Amino acid sequence: MLGVFSSEIVTPPEVLVAAGNRSPSPRTTALALMNRYIKSNLSPVSIQIGDQVSLAYSRQNASLLQPRSFGVKDDIFCLFQGMLDNLGSLRQEYGLAKSSDEVMLVIEAYKALRDRAPYPPSHVVGHLSGNFAFVVFDKSTSTLFVASDQSGRVPLYWGITADGFVAFSDDAEMLKGACGKSLASFPQGCFFSTAVGELRSYENPKNKITAIPAADEEIWGATFKVEGPVVLAATVNQEGTPLLW
Repeated sequence: MLGVFSSEIVTPPEVLVAAGNRSPSPRTTALALMNRYIKSNLSPVSIQIGDQVSLAYSRQNASLLQPRSFGVKDDIFCLFQGMLDNLGSLRQEYGLAKSSDEVMLVIEAYKALRDRAPYPPSHVVGHLSGNFAFVVFDKSTSTLFVASDQSGRVPLYWGITADGFVAFSDDAEMLKGACGKSLASFPQGCFFSTAVGELRSYENPKNKITAIPAADEEIWGATFKVEGPVVLAATVNQEGTPLLW
């Protein structure tokens, strides 16, 4: 899967910008990256949202345990990879049909955050159990929300293209060709929201996340580490009952 967003939507992480400047390497534009993805994958689905957002996915070479999917509802677009172990109970919690898949569940969870504030953003993902990574874009508010599961079993990477777009993908080699050293693995157990304006741990939302510049010989421009002691984050269900995970 691939999501590409202009600087009008998301501010490129400074540490990745610095990594690209410190160790210059060949990079390509966001358009070239998207074209390469489309040409390299069988039966890809791609969507262009204005000049700021491009989304694409393909089921080519997808694992049975980590399928890729895409959905849109009420101008909320979602790229999802993986499986939720508690999908059945979450369907009931959100009042969804038994046929609803992970994409529709994530969209509903995001809508609950957006429309039923003051839910903390960590609640969107704090009650999801399983292996997953997803990218959500809300066209109505130009909000981006990205998350990866606690174990990091579903790979997710982000980087900066030659023309300053921020790209997210499960394909590190694809991003490396477009982003050079302005590339990093998206940290497990974390989410990034443009509404919040920063990267946070949803397991430990009060803990600071530090970006550590990588050595020149590494393919990554930086790594991200959650600081402080591990504390289980409290979340609430639809009825407002606290849950500990």
